[in-house]
Amino acid sequence: MDTIRLTMAQALVKHLQAQFTVVDGVEVPLFGGAWAIFGHGNVAGMGEALAQVKDEFTTFRAHNEQGMALAACAYAKQHRRQRIMACTSSIGPGALNMVTAAGMAMANRLPVLFLPGDVFATRTPDPVLQQVEHFNDPTLSVNDCFRPVSRYFDRINRPEQLITSLPVAINTMLDPATCGPATLALPQDVQTMAFDYPVSFFAKKVHKPRRNRADVDQLATAVAAIKQAKKPLILLGGGVHYSLALEEATALIEQCHIPACETQAGKGALPWDHEFNLGSVGVTGSSAANTAAQEADLIIAIGTRLQDFTSASRTLFANPDHTLLSINITSFDAEKHNAVPLIGDAKVTLQELLAEVDGYQTPTTWTDKVKALNLDWLTAVDQVTALPKQASDHNYLPTDANVIGVINRTANANSTLVQAAGGLPGELHKLWRTSSDLGYHVEYGFSCMGYELAGGLGVKMATPEREVIVMVGDGSYLMLNSEIATSVMLGLKLIIVVLDNRGYACINRLQQACGGESFNNLLQHCHAVEAGAPKTDFAAHAKALGANSEQVACLADLEQALTRAKASDKTYVIAIDTDPMPSTQEGGAWWDVAVPEVSSREQVVDAERQYKIAKQQQPY
Repeated sequence: MDTIRLTMAQALVKHLQAQFTVVDGVEVPLFGGAWAIFGHGNVAGMGEALAQVKDEFTTFRAHNEQGMALAACAYAKQHRRQRIMACTSSIGPGALNMVTAAGMAMANRLPVLFLPGDVFATRTPDPVLQQVEHFNDPTLSVNDCFRPVSRYFDRINRPEQLITSLPVAINTMLDPATCGPATLALPQDVQTMAFDYPVSFFAKKVHKPRRNRADVDQLATAVAAIKQAKKPLILLGGGVHYSLALEEATALIEQCHIPACETQAGKGALPWDHEFNLGSVGVTGSSAANTAAQEADLIIAIGTRLQDFTSASRTLFANPDHTLLSINITSFDAEKHNAVPLIGDAKVTLQELLAEVDGYQTPTTWTDKVKALNLDWLTAVDQVTALPKQASDHNYLPTDANVIGVINRTANANSTLVQAAGGLPGELHKLWRTSSDLGYHVEYGFSCMGYELAGGLGVKMATPEREVIVMVGDGSYLMLNSEIATSVMLGLKLIIVVLDNRGYACINRLQQACGGESFNNLLQHCHAVEAGAPKTDFAAHAKALGANSEQVACLADLEQALTRAKASDKTYVIAIDTDPMPSTQEGGAWWDVAVPEVSSREQVVDAERQYKIAKQQQPY
């Protein structure tokens, strides 16, 4: 057997270089490179291995381990899980910084390869710097925190273990039924150990999409349900994007005249102005989609895990005679909510469904009704996003909807909007209009504050030809902003709009909705030596990180600033003050947020009473 002597770290990198995938019919490397922040736990092993191949396999240097890992998540999401990045850190705080991103990847079913350094496998120098010791279990390290947020986890305690473990990690990430993050913890001594690896371990391998077909009996049941439906509704989830099933989903909608709506992850699967697109669904849904969901006798959920925001905490599908048909690659998701499962890849499953339901069309009484509902909704969106008469008034604090309207009107088919946490995802889900399937990139499965700026960087890396617009609240900006400097360093231009409402306004509104007083969310209601806190000069801060920037005083100025931002040759940050209180009241549905059963506050007691009434509409 032909062998080559390499360190474990060198073998790992060489194996990654041998992995390829097919995108739009073209073979490309599976891994778009590696993110790395080096410390004593990985600099001599992984650092040296990556340095040897720096001209063929790019290593990107970030400013924060969480930030670089979130960028890797966004890269995979924007690539529709067809390409991946690896992230390596030292042991200790560097590794733990990546755990949040691993949780985000786990919740959103995104493939990222985490390669944290680990303590010595030999244990000879224990305890080493940054080692967390467990008195009763010397096998534990901080990297065990990755176990619950990894689809696959292993600790490579011998260099030859890589031969079996690394391919399994890659296959786990690429299998759509198990897709998610994989973690290989790498003891720093093992990274540097040499082994005679078989040359075959480094043979080129081309990965192609796995498209599992549906069971014949499940397919027949689904076909019968569709043919009997009088009020069907399609829910488009993220799986439609990841399966590259946009054409098939559109064909089912148009062939059968079935109205459709979109989850956060599914938004963009249909152009916003498609005649059968009712917009967003659920807690942050349109009035048209939610009314249709309440009346529908058949809900066809495609590629969605049906989280509480989609189902309005299991209260949305209110027709007592409804059937929920769930098309999903995983049985775990397909059988939620007592659904009729149709387990298979969305693209091929929809192809088979299309052939079997040929000739079926939804009754016009249903399609006419929901189209009328949708016209009313589109009018409402026009009204809340229109430029208000106070657009030039420097004393007017604009709403999030005002700002969204201005930015959306400057965007085009080549723009990608990036967002993640706070009140903006709900407003954007309702109000943002995109005609491109790559135009809406909102991470809401984990609602990860701090994703926005790092995520925008990952989106730009994946699709450098697109204009990337990041909307971020002041809270998320202050939580994680260092990758602005990385975007400037790498020449990856972002347009960033900071909406400064002086605190965590979304949670403040939720706090009040649950009867609580405004407490510890808006800066004016936080413990401080003086009332509130010093106002952050976001424009000055961004400029200090190397970006172009400006503070604008009104919506009219924002329009002009966006023109300057588009002309800029590097990342451009625009800050604007906004009102923390208003949110779009049109549309929406109930969300289960528990209220205290005992309180001395009258507003809480009243909120708890209303909560119990709402809970009666929720099946156990």
